[in-house]
Amino acid sequence: MATNEPLAEQCDFLFVHQEIVDAVQSRMPDEEILYDLADLYKIFADSTRIKILYVLFESEMCVCDIAQLLGMSQSAISHQLRVLKASCLVKNRREGKTVFYSLADDHIKTILDQGLEHVTE
Repeated sequence: MATNEPLAEQCDFLFVHQEIVDAVQSRMPDEEILYDLADLYKIFADSTRIKILYVLFESEMCVCDIAQLLGMSQSAISHQLRVLKASCLVKNRREGKTVFYSLADDHIKTILDQGLEHVTE
């Protein structure tokens, strides 16, 4: 079957630069860490979750406030907050009957800021 797509580049001859391979291999994170990292980035792959995180950069908020601000149902916001909380990206605190959400730590803002910088270059 013919295709117009270029083939991936390949070495013209088989020679492994073992010292380079070994050096890089020694610096690679464990497979489990890479798996966890991939899972983290999957969480960022949803625009609603990204919006919620950006909202929480600005202020701690309850579900009602976030739903009003984003023009979404409280149910949809609650669902996404559960995902974000399970991934340790947001935390919550209770004040009477109201639960307020905030970013779990400063790393989340750094991750999104760098992503935003990349896509707006």
